[in-house]
Amino acid sequence: MEIKLIFSAVLLVFLPFLAYHAESVTIFDISKYGAKPGGDDISPVLAKVWKEACEATNASKVLIPKGTWYLSQIRLVGPNKAPLELEVQGTVEANPDYTKLPQKDGQWITINYLDGFTISGGGVFDGKGEQAWKANDCHKNPNCPKLPINLSLNFIKNAIIKDVTTKDSKNFHCNCISSQNVTFQRFTISAPGESINTDGIHIARVSNVKVLDSDIGTGDDCISIGDETTDLHIENVKCGPGHGISVGSMGKNPAEKDVTGITVKKCTFTGTSNGVRVKTWPNAPATLKISNLHFEDLTMNNVSYPVVIDQQYCPWNLCTKDKPSLIQISGLTVKNVRGTANTKEALLFSCSSSKPCQNVQISDIDLKYVNSIPANFTTVCENVKPTVSGKQNPPICPTPVQAS
Repeated sequence: MEIKLIFSAVLLVFLPFLAYHAESVTIFDISKYGAKPGGDDISPVLAKVWKEACEATNASKVLIPKGTWYLSQIRLVGPNKAPLELEVQGTVEANPDYTKLPQKDGQWITINYLDGFTISGGGVFDGKGEQAWKANDCHKNPNCPKLPINLSLNFIKNAIIKDVTTKDSKNFHCNCISSQNVTFQRFTISAPGESINTDGIHIARVSNVKVLDSDIGTGDDCISIGDETTDLHIENVKCGPGHGISVGSMGKNPAEKDVTGITVKKCTFTGTSNGVRVKTWPNAPATLKISNLHFEDLTMNNVSYPVVIDQQYCPWNLCTKDKPSLIQISGLTVKNVRGTANTKEALLFSCSSSKPCQNVQISDIDLKYVNSIPANFTTVCENVKPTVSGKQNPPICPTPVQAS
């Protein structure tokens, strides 16, 4: 009885506060401002209500209701004066023709300079990318057209992106650049495995970013990690199809800055070309350090290369390998990796001859070849002497250091 009385007293104190805050959220529903599903470009209406929402001194929500909405291109820029939410319940569609983008060098949806921001709603950002994938020849044509990213987030602080989908982007699905304290949760990315250069989330120059409980299937890296990334935590992510979760590539730009504190944990990779990977260019000017990497509790289902450290990364022969990478990798932990691989070299540690990998710890590896285990199912180790413990299948390097 006493507990009930206390609980009732607490409710009496806080209910008015909660009610006030619930009522104080101003909703800017684009359908109330003239936008119509299946109709004209919603960008003018969206730009108008966004400006009003940013000026609001109380919490506000920009709502895109259920339905299909055509959006040519938009830049949603702060600052915002109070917490701001973009709730997308419907499907927002791009023009399938990438040449019709109003700003040719821009992204499809750009969101910049916000603090206290949420994207939610269960809706879809559909980039209609099939035509662009067929025209993409950037791997051999340095003058190829710049294709738009579905959702470009820059200079964002204290944000959560949850319960939305980005589909069939013409380029990367989402980037998160120069931002702090951002969480992606239950974030879905969907594109076929043959969609070219469609990284799921590209993250760079950030601190304290989390990617949690998300499902990413695309034609390139599920998550790609660029320079100056600090304290990135990736957990319970399903990756596939795609190229895995990658740190890099790094090395081509001499101004690149250190990467540290990357955790990939409790993730599942299915049918991907890689699981977790670090890639740096040889014969390149950058001298940054990549440190404190933790790859733990990972499940591999028919993955080509479950764990890769590749410091001779040179796709499409775009470089020469006459000089080694100048990037130092250190403080790498690979722990409890299980499942199946479809190549004989299941784990690849190809470190730089000028900067051998340091402080590498490998434990509890239990990988099986998808068919039967060949006699040479193995690990490749170059310029690294890892400390190993626990199960080692395949064998970890010819002469590893045994943990005491």
